[in-house]
Amino acid sequence: MHDASDRRKTINPSAYLALVEGLTHIFWNKDPFELYLRGMLKDHSELLARLDFGATKREVSGQLVNLLRANEARYLDVTVALMLDIAAMETFPNLTRQVDGDVMVVKAKAAVGELRRWTAKQQEVIREHEAHARVIAQSAKEAQDGRAFAQSHEELKQRFLQMHAAGDPHKRGTAFEGFLNDLFALYDLEPRAAYSLAHEQIDGAFAFNTDHYVLEAKWWKEAIGRRELDVFKANIERKGKNTLGLYVSMSGYSSDALAVYSYSTPFITMDGLDFMAVLDQRIRLDDLLDRKKRHASQTGHCYLPVAKVLAGAE
Repeated sequence: MHDASDRRKTINPSAYLALVEGLTHIFWNKDPFELYLRGMLKDHSELLARLDFGATKREVSGQLVNLLRANEARYLDVTVALMLDIAAMETFPNLTRQVDGDVMVVKAKAAVGELRRWTAKQQEVIREHEAHARVIAQSAKEAQDGRAFAQSHEELKQRFLQMHAAGDPHKRGTAFEGFLNDLFALYDLEPRAAYSLAHEQIDGAFAFNTDHYVLEAKWWKEAIGRRELDVFKANIERKGKNTLGLYVSMSGYSSDALAVYSYSTPFITMDGLDFMAVLDQRIRLDDLLDRKKRHASQTGHCYLPVAKVLAGAE
């Protein structure tokens, strides 16, 4: 039973209505909307279990607010966290990507502004719960980022599998370039798409651990032989002294090619098994590249199977 003081420290019904409007308008697509709520409510599985994410965003927002209001004392911290987090939003990237993004952003800003107005009026409630609300919001952001990262991995994996099934080698090659660019961007490796220099075509480039890499990528039926690696080595040596190379071959490498580059190499290699291990999230791309580079530096060998890395043999 709560005393009169406790009853005064409740959230105004109009603030709850403003929360429904805010939740409804800050996202257009359902996936980021659901991702956001799952992050904010990650410690309240009992709430998530009662939300019907197959319904409209407004219906889900209403369901959630009804649950929060029905047990306000229990959920006051997470309610305040939601209100403060949304009230602090100034940009709406999911909306700006839409066809009518400008109109949507205007509506979102109006809804957020109204929620901000009500949070300002609820200072007595807010002050008591603000510190915990910040912890909830930060934890939610980390959870949301982790889920978004995993979701991006899964989407890239499906693209990779679709490329395997593609019958047109030219289309597959074009799709593969885009796939590599998106995968490297996911790991903040500053990928650069294919570009041309005098007398040579570069499939791409990226930065990793202060080094600059040129990228060559092939999806052939046959294994890559010594001739292709010799050409790649010559291209690398024409670049700056801090430039290294990554050769990607979905069909692997011939034994004679690997033998030549088993003592000294300016590049590392990846194959299809490497990509499947990364896309299955058995190892991070940056960790795998780091292990391959370290192996090349210590042994001079351009090739390190991902199976050895996962087994702890390297």
